[in-house]
Amino acid sequence: MKVVAISPRGYCYGVVDALTLAQRVAADPRVPRPIHILGMIVHNRHVVEDLRRQGVVTLDGADRGALLDRIDTGTVVFTAHGVSPEVKRRAEARGLTCFDATCPDVTRTHAVIEDRVQRGAHIVYIGRKGHPEPEGAMGVAPGSVHLVETIADLQELELPEGPVAVVTQTTLSQWDTEELIAACRERYPQAEVFNEICRATQLRQQAVAEQAGVTDLVLVVGDERSNNTNRLVQVAREIAGRPAYRIDSVEDIRPEWLENVGTVGVTSGSSTPTELVQQVIAYLQGLPSDGSLPAPSARAQVRLPGAVRRGSGVPPSAGSA
Repeated sequence: MKVVAISPRGYCYGVVDALTLAQRVAADPRVPRPIHILGMIVHNRHVVEDLRRQGVVTLDGADRGALLDRIDTGTVVFTAHGVSPEVKRRAEARGLTCFDATCPDVTRTHAVIEDRVQRGAHIVYIGRKGHPEPEGAMGVAPGSVHLVETIADLQELELPEGPVAVVTQTTLSQWDTEELIAACRERYPQAEVFNEICRATQLRQQAVAEQAGVTDLVLVVGDERSNNTNRLVQVAREIAGRPAYRIDSVEDIRPEWLENVGTVGVTSGSSTPTELVQQVIAYLQGLPSDGSLPAPSARAQVRLPGAVRRGSGVPPSAGSA
């Protein structure tokens, strides 16, 4: 089997920074226990499981405020997706030790929202309902940030008179975003537009659009809850015009997908451990020419980036929230 390892793929700098911070917190004996993460640090269950082995408890759910109510003592880590200022204030008021792993791109988006709301604008926020990033962004200015996922949502939106700013979630498909932004411009011609799709997301989507054309099939390695992973599948299908599937690991590859397939493109979401992708590539490259499909070997051991020795300490710049 010929494999096209689509590049760039995998971890972005925001994910690496978040995982490095979480592991440093876990390794430092001076950090008060227990240690909780308010939601999945990134959307990948293998990462969550590895952190659990290091003594970090992940609280998962749609409402960060409700998750915070389950923590009475110790330490809380805010995820790469960001949280609202109110959640941060409540955590500090409870006396919790706080560390903020918010991606810098998300932090910049929050700053844009805060600035424009202070200038009297209402925010049309293009994002995915139920995703934690819009939850945090909307919490920057409750009542002034309005989430739209589809053109139908936009058509139903009724804003008061005044300035309007359009802001996007960082992990969307740039093509879908362009369509919604165009609709926003049509409805609010004077609106300021801030396309906040992060550089890493754009590069990974563009790579799939450009490099998948020579393949017969595209496999995207990543968690089912990873928005950027799901968008890569969408790009492969809708932009590159190739059949594509999301897989959690090599064990999810189905024999019928590979029938009459000579070349497979492989990429991964920005929160997918490298070892999982490498195992998929190695398995595909090792397929025999007679068309048989051997069972994949045991799942790769996930090793997170930025691992530190216990007791090495958390640098002051790691960021108490």
